[in-house]
Amino acid sequence: MIEEERLPVTIIQPSRGIIPLRLREIWEYRELLYFLAWRDIRVRYKQTVLGVAWVVIQPFLLMLVFTFFFGKLAKIPSEGIPYPIFAYTALLPWQLFAKGLNEASTSLVANERIITKVYFPRLIVPASAVFAALVDFAIAFGLLILLMLYYGIMPGLAVLTLPLFVLLAAMTALGVGFWFSALDVQYRDIRYTIPFLTQLWFFATPIVYPLSMVPEKWRILLSLNPMCGVVEGFRWALLGKEHLMVLPLLISVAVVFLVLIGGLYFFRHVEKTLADVI
Repeated sequence: MIEEERLPVTIIQPSRGIIPLRLREIWEYRELLYFLAWRDIRVRYKQTVLGVAWVVIQPFLLMLVFTFFFGKLAKIPSEGIPYPIFAYTALLPWQLFAKGLNEASTSLVANERIITKVYFPRLIVPASAVFAALVDFAIAFGLLILLMLYYGIMPGLAVLTLPLFVLLAAMTALGVGFWFSALDVQYRDIRYTIPFLTQLWFFATPIVYPLSMVPEKWRILLSLNPMCGVVEGFRWALLGKEHLMVLPLLISVAVVFLVLIGGLYFFRHVEKTLADVI
């Protein structure tokens, strides 16, 4: 008799000592990462009249609202930069962060069926949500190029650092998303706190106002917000600002890495019981 071919079996055992991150697994399952990200994009804009155009429409309309209320009525300074592009340049990384965070935080529960039936690195699920947000960011970036041409703004050599600030925004969304996605499995009311937290986070980020407007004694405290350094870095890289506040940027970068590494370890700690709790 011919023996039946045995399928490979993966046994998930509790970790002892320092929890291994096993980041190499994400590379081994990279095709699944791309598939989940593409699925999220297709589902998000399925049966919509304007489709993917919403990626550009949303930040564009926010830019118009902010320009009228904060630029025209409140007369908030924009450091010599036309207020529409001052606001839109900050809205781009913020939209990347906010969309990635919102989708990543609820991604595990949303993918409950596949998580309970098939083994794969669970980190891929929230990571795919942030990857999909990066695609939206790339599309919306096209409008920023048009705005810069319209206002005659040409970036200098500092634009070469822009990918680093995009990476920081994605890392921030990933880090916080790992924390919240793991917590959302056990405490479903987490998803109801995220919109409120995001609103508070928005006003703690220099989007509608410049960081230079904040009293110096409060800048260090504000820099504990990792998106503060990202937004300021975007404006510096794209709009030709003469000076970049180095200390607030370094503080923001340090916080990004702390949040990301802490989120990875916390997620790995919770991961072994996800299929049972979810």
